Amino acid sequence: MAKSQYPMAGGHRTPSVIPEERGDRRRRLGSGVVATVVVLAAFAVLQTLMALRVVNLYWQQVATLAGIMVISALGLNLVYGYTGQFSLGHAAFYGIGAYASALITRTLGGSVWTLLVGILAGTLLAGVVALAIGLPILRLRSDYLGIATLGFGIIMKVLFDNSDKVIPVLGGSAGMCGIPRLTTFMWVFVLATIAVVVLRNLVFSSVGRALVSVREDELAAEAVGVNTTKYKTMGFVVGCMYAGVAGALYAHLYAYLNPANFDFLKSIDVLLIVVLGGLGSISGTVVAAVAWTFLLEGLRVVLPAAVQDWRMVIYPLMLIVFMLVRPDGVFQGTEFGFLKPRLPGVK
Repeated sequence: MAKSQYPMAGGHRTPSVIPEERGDRRRRLGSGVVATVVVLAAFAVLQTLMALRVVNLYWQQVATLAGIMVISALGLNLVYGYTGQFSLGHAAFYGIGAYASALITRTLGGSVWTLLVGILAGTLLAGVVALAIGLPILRLRSDYLGIATLGFGIIMKVLFDNSDKVIPVLGGSAGMCGIPRLTTFMWVFVLATIAVVVLRNLVFSSVGRALVSVREDELAAEAVGVNTTKYKTMGFVVGCMYAGVAGALYAHLYAYLNPANFDFLKSIDVLLIVVLGGLGSISGTVVAAVAWTFLLEGLRVVLPAAVQDWRMVIYPLMLIVFMLVRPDGVFQGTEFGFLKPRLPGVK
């Protein structure tokens, strides 16, 4: 009788399976090492260029902002791209993270430790608020959910405008000043890398498959035993926590917060990035967020002052063109090789 290729009772495995598993482990380890080397090399090159002033302070700030947009857009990609929940309130959670962290560092003083506390507080507060509003509104679907999140975003904008009546230091509609300038490119690069790794491991896990099943067909997912309410809430909360991290970094990059930076149009900006990169693609979101940030700033430099406002027309036109020629986004749901999981026995 031929030996079975499956594990035998008692935990013993046949010799024919072990070499394949070892090969898979080596390939996964090799991919991880290559990805780590590439990331460290990219960081070393960028840091060196910045230290030597080959990249001036203005473009350093743009690169830092691009990293912040990467974190924020990855969060919305989890909410909309992987779970299929159409949200227009992402900027509100971005603002919650920004104001919470800024209030802490302004109160406790500016240091690395207070920045960490501020980021943690902003992230947790964004998650708690997302959980509080997510439980009732995530029962809605499609456009109705988008309208509900839009309403939440408008409410938060009004609260930001009038925040000085409760906590004067928040500044209200005049904006919040005196925030310690603590965000550096290194902080953003490290947190953006962690954000990519966490999201990659989440979406390629059993939880990620459940999230995608909700996006593909919620009724079918429920029929096979997926707790759709649980996974929709989980995806929404984690995605909003990403926005909280990004908001905390943003607050300490410009040292000034204005409620206008967190209105619903800012949610549209992030939505554009996710759609252009491709729904359900981490690689596409990262590339689109960086390209979008540098495009806007590049147009600011290239265009004459008299037509600066036209740059806000150019990129929506690009969006229309993209939707006509590549409606699934640049990456169309695919990933860079080092972000893909390696299945056992598949080379």
